[in-house]
Amino acid sequence: MDILIYGTVNSIVLALIAVGFTLVYGVSRIPNFAHGALYVLVGFLTWSFINDLKINYLLAVTLSLIISALLGAIIYRWVLIRLRGMATSEIIASFAVSLIILEGLRMQGIGGFKGFIGPYYILPPFIEGKMRIVGVLIDFQRLIIIGGGLAIVLLLWIFTHHTKVGLSLRAIAQDERAALMLGIDSDRAAVIALSIGSALAGLAAVIILPLGNVTAEAGYKVLIDAIAVCIIGGLGSWAGAVLASFVLGFAMIISTALFGAVWEKVVLVGAIILILILRPSGLLGKQKELEERV
Repeated sequence: MDILIYGTVNSIVLALIAVGFTLVYGVSRIPNFAHGALYVLVGFLTWSFINDLKINYLLAVTLSLIISALLGAIIYRWVLIRLRGMATSEIIASFAVSLIILEGLRMQGIGGFKGFIGPYYILPPFIEGKMRIVGVLIDFQRLIIIGGGLAIVLLLWIFTHHTKVGLSLRAIAQDERAALMLGIDSDRAAVIALSIGSALAGLAAVIILPLGNVTAEAGYKVLIDAIAVCIIGGLGSWAGAVLASFVLGFAMIISTALFGAVWEKVVLVGAIILILILRPSGLLGKQKELEERV
C-alpha cells in the first residue's frame, strides 16, 4: 500500500511537471528549456510575496502565475519567434533564458533579499496535518497534489476540446499548414501555448514545493524530469505524458523500495534508453502521421 499510494503521488508530481512542457511542444514544436526556471521562479516569487510583501497566500500564488504566464509570452515574442523552425537554436536560446533566471536567482535574490536561494526558502503547505489511508500515513499536502493534479489534467482536456482557443491550439498541433489556411495565426497560438505552459509550470511549483525547498537546482531537475516524461510518452502528446508519468513514477518508487534511492535516476535514464530503442516516437507518439497531440 505504501508503494501504491506514494507511487500515485510520485506519478502525479511527474505529470504536473511535464504537462506544461508537452503542451508547448505539441502546439509550437518548441522545446521550452526555460520550463524548469519558470517553475523555480514562481516558487520564489510566491515565497517573496508572502514573506517580504506580506500578501495573502492565494493572492501571492495568483500574482506569481500571472507573472509566469507573461514571461512565457515574452520569451516567445522577444526570443523564440526569431528562431522558429531551428530546433538547435530554440534549445540553446531557451536554455540560455533558463540559465539567466536560475543563476540570477541564485546570485542576486528577489524581493529585497540578497544571497543564494537556500533551504530557508520554504512554501507553507496549504493544509497542515496527516491522516492514515488503509494503514499508510500521508500528509494532506500530498493528498492535495493528487486531487490538484487530476483536476488540472481534467481542466486541460476540457479546455483543449471544448473552447474555441483550445480547439485552435489542437488544429495547429495536428496540421499547422491546414490551420493557417483556415485563418488560425500560428504565432498567436504559440504565444498562448507558451503562456499556458509557463503558468502550468508555476502551478506545479506552488503545489509541489511545499514538500521541499525552493532551490536553483530544482529548476534543472524539473527540466530533466519533464523531458524524460515527454520522451517516454511521445513528444507533443499530453496523454502520453500522463501515461509515462505513471509508468515512471511507479518504476522509480519500486526501484527505491527494493534497491535504494540511488537507483531512482538509473531507472529514469534506463527507461529513456529502452523507449528510444523499442519505440523511438514514445508510448503514444506517432511520427510522420497526422495525430492529436494536445
